[in-house]
Amino acid sequence: MTDLQPICALGAPTPRTARFGGLSLAENSDLALASVALRRGGSAPALPQPGPGEWVEADGIAAFWTGPEQWMVEGPGRAETDFAAEIATRAPGASVTEQTDGFVAFEAEGPAPAIVQLLERLVNVDAGRFGPGSATRTGFHHMSIFVIRRAENRLAILGMRSAAGTIWHGLAEAAERLEVAA
Repeated sequence: MTDLQPICALGAPTPRTARFGGLSLAENSDLALASVALRRGGSAPALPQPGPGEWVEADGIAAFWTGPEQWMVEGPGRAETDFAAEIATRAPGASVTEQTDGFVAFEAEGPAPAIVQLLERLVNVDAGRFGPGSATRTGFHHMSIFVIRRAENRLAILGMRSAAGTIWHGLAEAAERLEVAA
């Protein structure tokens, strides 16, 4: 009998990373996710509540807006925990759903100009207005993804886990073209 071994979204036992000049790409397999939707008449959760187009970090978690009174909450380093249960205790008037295994997260890091150029090549987002603390859902190839500008030099791309290979391919291809153009 073979023991089951955990694998990352791209199928390897460890997260994939790649470097393209000054830009690095990495699969973030440690990120926990939970969606939160405030119930009618429910009280505001004790969580960051960013508005449309925003991403906020506070108290060891982060959140971005997904709809009126709805957020996706991130728990860095908590993918192996029951993150949704932890969030549910902080949001008694909300519906909380575990999302960690349904999504894949990729992180891009590099000089701010390279991050802006990558943004411009990846998605239909005004990179000049998409500064740190921005988040949006947008189209990427034939998929819908979330894009988060974590800092001047950091960008996160979250998409459906079942499309991890396609997302990685698109990211790597765009990063490689940036390297060639530089």
